[in-house]
Amino acid sequence: MPGPQAVEGTKVTSRPGRGAAPLLPASTGELPDRIFKSAMTLCGLAVLGLLVLIVYQLISASKLSWHAFGFKFFAGSDWDPVQELFGALPFIYGTLVSSLLALIIAVPLSVGVAVFTTEMCPKVLRGPLSFFVELLAAIPSVVYGLWAIFVLVPLLSQYGQPFLAKTLGWTGLFDGPPFGYGMLAAGIILAIMIVPIISSITREVLQVVPQHQREGVLALGATRWEMIRVGVLRNARAGIVGGIILGLGRALGETMAVTMVIGNRPEIAKSLFAPGYTMASVLANEFSEATGDTYLSALVEIGLALFVVTIIVNALAQLLVWTVTRGQSARGHA
Repeated sequence: MPGPQAVEGTKVTSRPGRGAAPLLPASTGELPDRIFKSAMTLCGLAVLGLLVLIVYQLISASKLSWHAFGFKFFAGSDWDPVQELFGALPFIYGTLVSSLLALIIAVPLSVGVAVFTTEMCPKVLRGPLSFFVELLAAIPSVVYGLWAIFVLVPLLSQYGQPFLAKTLGWTGLFDGPPFGYGMLAAGIILAIMIVPIISSITREVLQVVPQHQREGVLALGATRWEMIRVGVLRNARAGIVGGIILGLGRALGETMAVTMVIGNRPEIAKSLFAPGYTMASVLANEFSEATGDTYLSALVEIGLALFVVTIIVNALAQLLVWTVTRGQSARGHA
């Protein structure tokens, strides 16, 4: 009996075996493949197109301010809509300082919560604790702002700021009247808001670290802390930095909660007790009240500056990831 293939001279023909379904013609699947490929290409181009439209709108709407002030707009500290004198330096300063302060507070707390829930927490409490930590991310920012006004600000004015002024006032960072409102309150509320983001991502990264990394470090005689530091955190460092980047992005763009407690004063002060302003806050407060064309253009240029700062921060974060990992994945050898 001849097999599925029969040789006739130099030609090789294929015949389907018994019970085998005949293959569909190649032309039958070409059209769906082309439609699917085109649809996926359009999805990818849509994101790039949206980004281009945002950049175009920001640049076109800020031309008047750009021609009026040039690069001095980002170096000037005057903000006087009546005299049409605008400078964005106080807003850039407030955004960077409040975000940096939030990271200083939130990163150790977030990593500690993630390590506890993955390595030390009893299994009975692991699920509820993780749920409540992630629940913090679902709270609207205006609710955080109200809580800060009625709880955080009184605590800072009565207890926190007087204590910091008495113990660390010599540094110049904690000097001034303890009103409660100011850069310190904004940094603390931002830290609370980004803790669930950094913590949840760090926890997910720690959970995918291979178990044999832990067992190998313990087999060498390491303590539990050394196992966590060398066998877990070291292998998860790239993912942890990625979570910190996402938390920083949330802190840079946060508006309502910061607006309600930062004081909203366009000035540059060394003390964290002093009021300040952020780029997102000034847009939320003054965009609807902008009457002149130059005033409106200056606010749009601040939005463009916020966009540029976000890009720079992410680029620096990627450089930091490469510096820490040297191109190695988070699961590299300890």
